Amino acid sequence: MTPDDPLLKILACPLDKGPLTLLMPDESLVPEQALYNPRLRRRYPIVDGVPQLLPSSGEQLTEDEHERLLKRIAP
Repeated sequence: MTPDDPLLKILACPLDKGPLTLLMPDESLVPEQALYNPRLRRRYPIVDGVPQLLPSSGEQLTEDEHERLLKRIAP
């Protein structure tokens, strides 16, 4: 999945139905591609190019992880 993928415009968080942000791999913060909901601080994995958007697939991030991700994705 790429940042300009049209699929990103229609994907939504399964919990609050809001938009998600694509996270690209990074050694320290994001080991693999994922979708992130900053409102709920939940990260959903992308496995073999397929977003895993079941509520049980999401991982709750700590306040510290959330702050580091916000700095990384801020424009």
